[in-house]
Amino acid sequence: MSNKTINLHIDGMTCSGCSSHIEKDLNHKDGIVSGTVNHETGEGKFVFDTNIISNHDVINAVNSVGNYSVVEDIEKEDCCVTNSNFKNQFDLIVIGGGSAAFSAAIKAESIGLTTLMVNEGLDFGGTCVNVGCVPSKNLIRAAETAYHATHSNFKGIKPKGVEIDFTQIIKDKKALVATLQQHKYMDVVSDFKNLTMLKGWAEFVDNKTILVDGKNTYTATNIIIATGATTNIPNIEGLNKVGYLTNVSLFDLEEKPKSLTIMGAGYIGLEIAMAYNRLGVKVRIMEFTDRPLRSQTNDITDVLEAQMKSEGIEILPNFRAIKFEKNGDNTIIHCKCPDGSTTQIIEEGHIVVATGTKPNTSKLGLENIDLNLTEKGHILVNEKMETNISNIYAAGDVTNTPPFVYTAAKEGSIAVNNAFSLSKNSVDYTSLPWVVFTDPQIAGAGMDEVEAEKVDIPFEVSKLDLIHVPRALAAQDTRGFIKLIRNTVTDKLIGARVIAPEGGELIQQLSMAIKFGITVKDLAESFYPYLTLGEGIKLAAITFGKDVSKLSCCAS
Repeated sequence: MSNKTINLHIDGMTCSGCSSHIEKDLNHKDGIVSGTVNHETGEGKFVFDTNIISNHDVINAVNSVGNYSVVEDIEKEDCCVTNSNFKNQFDLIVIGGGSAAFSAAIKAESIGLTTLMVNEGLDFGGTCVNVGCVPSKNLIRAAETAYHATHSNFKGIKPKGVEIDFTQIIKDKKALVATLQQHKYMDVVSDFKNLTMLKGWAEFVDNKTILVDGKNTYTATNIIIATGATTNIPNIEGLNKVGYLTNVSLFDLEEKPKSLTIMGAGYIGLEIAMAYNRLGVKVRIMEFTDRPLRSQTNDITDVLEAQMKSEGIEILPNFRAIKFEKNGDNTIIHCKCPDGSTTQIIEEGHIVVATGTKPNTSKLGLENIDLNLTEKGHILVNEKMETNISNIYAAGDVTNTPPFVYTAAKEGSIAVNNAFSLSKNSVDYTSLPWVVFTDPQIAGAGMDEVEAEKVDIPFEVSKLDLIHVPRALAAQDTRGFIKLIRNTVTDKLIGARVIAPEGGELIQQLSMAIKFGITVKDLAESFYPYLTLGEGIKLAAITFGKDVSKLSCCAS
């Protein structure tokens, strides 16, 4: 047995019951030899077997108990992965710790570069695993399970309801996040010989030098900025005083909220709304534009809005919050209504801000290097991830590129390649697939008809309602449609939109068709397994030239 002691500063404890709670949970964890916690000082001391668990396992275990969180490893030991030849000079510095940063580090290790990764804010792994994709989709699936236990598309099946243990759902979510953060990020780079990972705020001194936490300077031949983005908090009177949640804080609440008012009806707000509503929380959405998911065409948002309203979600389009104030435990939201009048809305639970994101650039000292930004503050890069400074690259949500975890990963790798290779690679987003995980799901690739019209491409649209898809009829769930956009000169598919139950599972095939120039004729004449949702692609392709409602199931 190889024992080690770690001293942690733990936030959120208010009484001896809190410290006892943490001690009890951790002393039952495999690998923990002993643990003592003092709620008065906020310190916890844990002895653990390093052959079984790591520092990060202990920290994640504490974070998964109640509403407590480790804010500091007092000894600062083993909080990073360090190469044995640690110096202040590297081939590459990566600022950030999310998908783009890890992808860059992995690529750098594969070509033998000495790399320093500096990260602060969210834990290593970034938004996706800690507070974004992983926790949200876990809660969405849990919510779907609850929903299907109370709703049936079949008259002969009458669900008897469901018992929801909200606290257990959140604890399981925390455990999943901790596991994936460790296994898919920290463990992946744990044996890298050329990588050093530091926790701290990085600030540019010049284009080759950074200062970390105002103390130590580090230099590198090339630097990649991959600091991601955070929720954009609107400047509304009283909002900071009444308190609010974002996805970062909401997903960790183990006590089920009484209700939620969600500010913003973009994809984050909509996914949160459907998940928490199905888990038994009363949900209201306020949106300052005329409809949810304003980036998509009306036919898509009409289907989604109808479903959300049928489930009891209140949607307030063209409502703008102008002031927040507290009245006891309630929050009063002063709003400007669509007709220009004002009203007051009472929220008994929590306010959730989901009004878009902003790039994390404010603390980087970019004024010291004169780096070009967009009007919204994103780092301006080209298709090679190059900035206006020759040795500085950027990747992920901090840039002006599509904000997805999979694009960030691609960009991080491309940035390293282009920084250290004469052979430059580019990222092409023409066929980029994306999914909004509402129910029904919304998915897209390539252009829609509005975008095609803007660039003067000759196009034609085929729209197939799911009532014409045998799989949907058999499932008695015909919500949504499949829409294809083709170039009428070349017959090539240039875009697709799907809104359907599990519609996201179709979009990769359509993305590949766009990428490789597949024609609509090819799509219509290919084989598709009968009674799959994918068959709807064939039928949508046929619809360009025929009335699919008059075709047999054996149509070709």
